[in-house]
Amino acid sequence: MQTGGFAKWTQRFEGERERRLAQGDPDWGQGATLHPAVWASIQRFQIGEDGDGANLVGKADQAGDADYAQAVRLFVAEEQNHARLLARLLAAGGVPTLTGHWSDTVFVRLRRLMGLRLELLVLMIAEVVALRYYRVVRDGAPDALTSDVAGRILSDEQRHVPFHCERLHASLAELPRPVRRPVMVLWRMLLLAVSFVVAADHGSALRRLGIGRFRFIADVMASADEVVSAVLAPRPEDAWSSMR
Repeated sequence: MQTGGFAKWTQRFEGERERRLAQGDPDWGQGATLHPAVWASIQRFQIGEDGDGANLVGKADQAGDADYAQAVRLFVAEEQNHARLLARLLAAGGVPTLTGHWSDTVFVRLRRLMGLRLELLVLMIAEVVALRYYRVVRDGAPDALTSDVAGRILSDEQRHVPFHCERLHASLAELPRPVRRPVMVLWRMLLLAVSFVVAADHGSALRRLGIGRFRFIADVMASADEVVSAVLAPRPEDAWSSMR
């Protein structure tokens, strides 16, 4: 499949990599103090950001677009950097990382079931949830280090979602037109179910950060509307109002 146009994404990812190198890491020495429920929540998200991305990279290589495959490698590197930042944040608060969590195991297994299209659809669920989660942490954390780390990750996620939407649009274009919208309706239903699970699992942390479970779910689903529209009909990157 030809998915031209991804050279611009490679350039953006590379530009962000250079910007991060110039910016440097947060000041880990300032430490972080959070409620235990928030620490537990961050531990679980840290696991979700970790991984080598080999399965996704392999499928991207098979897609037949070298620019897209390179952009995916740079995307995976950013996700790995998120895991590193969260691990350093946990260490700054004297909190260990976890070795595993059931939610991450379920997502990984789902993503590996079929081809690139299904993997991206499942991955997009995690990315859309992450958009709202890291905004909550950035705005609600009581210390500067946690807010800084969450803000850096959020900035990346705001690029990741349009990137995946562009690829999913190209992928769904291969399907018969009457099938495309039902696929995204099913995706939206699965996102809603996952949002309820995340809100229940992280509810105590969300309350400590200033947002209720149902408000969190509603905000996630508001972003979902934009994702569905963008996958079915691409939009300029500056039109993503819910990501700012």
